[in-house]
Amino acid sequence: MTLFLATTLLLSQGAPSTDTLVYDIQPVTVSVSLKQSDNYRQQPVTATSLAIDEPGSESIVEAKDLSLRVPNLLHADYGSRMTSSIYIRGLGSRMDQPAVGLYVDNIPILNKNNYDFDYFDLRRIDVLRGPQGTLYGRNTIGGVIDVHTLSPFDYQGVRLGAGYGNGNSWHAQAAIYQRLTKNFGFSIAANHRQSDGFFTNQYDGSDADRGRSSALRFKIQAQLSAKWTLENSFYANLVKQNGFAYAPYDEQTGLIGAINHNDPCTYDRLGLVDGLTFLYKGDRFRFSSTTSYQYTDDDMELDNDFSPQSIFMLQQQQKEHAITQEFVARSTTSKLWQWITGFFGFYRHLDTQAPVIFKQDGINELILANANAGIHTIFPNADLLIEEDSFPVFSDFNLPASGLSLYHQSSWQLGRWKLVAGLRADWEHTAITYANRADINYRFTLTMPDYKPLSVVMDGDRDKSFFEVMPRAAVMYETALGNIYASVARGYKAGGYNTQIFSDIMQNKMMGDLMADLGMGPRAADEQSDNTEDAISYEPERSWNYELGGHFGTPQGRLRLDVALFYIDCRNQQLTVFPPGKGTGRLMSNAGHTRSYGAEVSVGYRVGDFRLAGSYGHTNAKFLTYDDGREDYSGNYVPYAPQNTLSVQGEYSLDLRSGRVLFGLGVQGVGRIWWNETNTISQPFYGLLNASIAWETKRYNVSVWARNLTGTDYNTFYFKSVGHSFVQRGKPLQTGISLFLTL
Repeated sequence: MTLFLATTLLLSQGAPSTDTLVYDIQPVTVSVSLKQSDNYRQQPVTATSLAIDEPGSESIVEAKDLSLRVPNLLHADYGSRMTSSIYIRGLGSRMDQPAVGLYVDNIPILNKNNYDFDYFDLRRIDVLRGPQGTLYGRNTIGGVIDVHTLSPFDYQGVRLGAGYGNGNSWHAQAAIYQRLTKNFGFSIAANHRQSDGFFTNQYDGSDADRGRSSALRFKIQAQLSAKWTLENSFYANLVKQNGFAYAPYDEQTGLIGAINHNDPCTYDRLGLVDGLTFLYKGDRFRFSSTTSYQYTDDDMELDNDFSPQSIFMLQQQQKEHAITQEFVARSTTSKLWQWITGFFGFYRHLDTQAPVIFKQDGINELILANANAGIHTIFPNADLLIEEDSFPVFSDFNLPASGLSLYHQSSWQLGRWKLVAGLRADWEHTAITYANRADINYRFTLTMPDYKPLSVVMDGDRDKSFFEVMPRAAVMYETALGNIYASVARGYKAGGYNTQIFSDIMQNKMMGDLMADLGMGPRAADEQSDNTEDAISYEPERSWNYELGGHFGTPQGRLRLDVALFYIDCRNQQLTVFPPGKGTGRLMSNAGHTRSYGAEVSVGYRVGDFRLAGSYGHTNAKFLTYDDGREDYSGNYVPYAPQNTLSVQGEYSLDLRSGRVLFGLGVQGVGRIWWNETNTISQPFYGLLNASIAWETKRYNVSVWARNLTGTDYNTFYFKSVGHSFVQRGKPLQTGISLFLTL
């Protein structure tokens, strides 16, 4: 918001203006990216570009809709808009650091919670696959999603939209795009979506997946002088939902029970992003400066046992402030040698309050049952009692992180050959300060007539730094039908600290302190022990990606074909694991050594009034070495990473005198997905059939659409909590009607 106000003040003082990413006023051209050229198919990189008029593009209304449209990309619905878990080419994570970076209007989004937002009034989406660390840095080990919203220089006027579907789902949007002068334009766009959902909580009959989201976007683009341009983009997003509609799953029979929990499962988020870009275009090079401020405030209430029992629940509140700064210089003249050099810095500060509330059933089952089982071996008629019906384990965390990067990439055009070489040096520092406390009153019936207070405290801090070097090299050769290329690149995903395991650590410490007070064992280990360090910390994930591919097409553009083969060697791959038994937490851990290999194919075909877009991806991702101390998983498939993804979208246009009718049909599929390291539970391959029919004129579009026409049953997520298994079921048949107007 500070950058937005500063920009407004600057413009109000009479500064001339136009598009930040505008090189020439007449005609106006808008660059897709500050780091890449417009046409990825002329570069040695695997990328998918989705324009707003691609077949099936009308169905991409939120981040998860991008899944499967891109080979080997899965942004699955894990039950809330907080769990933005993206898997690609066997890489990904359910929590903490993402494997894929996200840029919106050249602004890097640092918090993975903000990845799941509504897509509206977009100009283009580019998805680069494979490590992009040389140009994009941390947490792009699997690729980058680059989103560009509509510009007031792309379109001038008013855009209105609305729609309604089953599940009492509806949406509305409105936007105005104005170019007040040839040097200045602005846009204001707003969007709202809500739904009662498709699942019911049996406990009280409430909608288990009801949700709503609202968004506001404000963009200013201005030509400040003959060579300087400016863009300021402000984006606000509000999410309120009932989520985590998890149903019990019987691993032996495969039967799924009813969603049935007695405590709330909700997620609320306010996200603000403001980015200010200055661009200088000289005779020989261009220079850009992009500054952003990002604020995230999200609250989660979670019935962590997902049952009608009163075992325990989590209340998590997070507030994060983040600042990024990037300078990029790149050549604009020489066709023989092209270069790009940049600097990137960031600082983020996350405050988290995450009390875990142990309730009556949890106290009895998780604490007293274990303690009294041991006591009864010595004193059969004695019991340990806790006076409270419930008590909180308070956990407060302060997690600052900062980083600096320098990078350079050069490319040389030598006839039909193009050579690319780049290098990035990345330094990052991360820390955690934690304060945990639990207070109870207990009594040992054999020796204590009254209850006695016990306080369990665990405070501390940790910090560590990482230094990474990320090289990339590629070679490309032009042929009569397209180009072929080979590349090698190093990927990196940052390490960090676990916070969701502290409830288990505190529970164990409480048990130890209770037994020590009763003279039945040693006091629990001090919080500065190596075991605690191992539990709360995880190391960076690193990989080498080897790739061979090509971009081909016919001269008239009727056929477009992209293919790629890849092999990824990954060390310390980050996995989300659960403690054995009836643990209440989860943690990020490092697997020893994994490898992934696979293939990707994308095709676009156009003949007459018919258009076809298709993609297929295959990934074989396995552990080479992974022993967690209890079991050796070497040779097993990496969990949660899909083995196959498929998308086929067809569209036929029938022109009439007053408009045209568009018939759309599509199939999307994914699987198999293994749900655990032991490879005993999985989601087989499944397909979803989608269809639409639309009436389109110059001013409006009316469409009737359906998703999952066959009502396919499938699961999108599996996990364990307190020793029990749960799944998130996929959405059933969805139907609706949408109206869009341009004025």
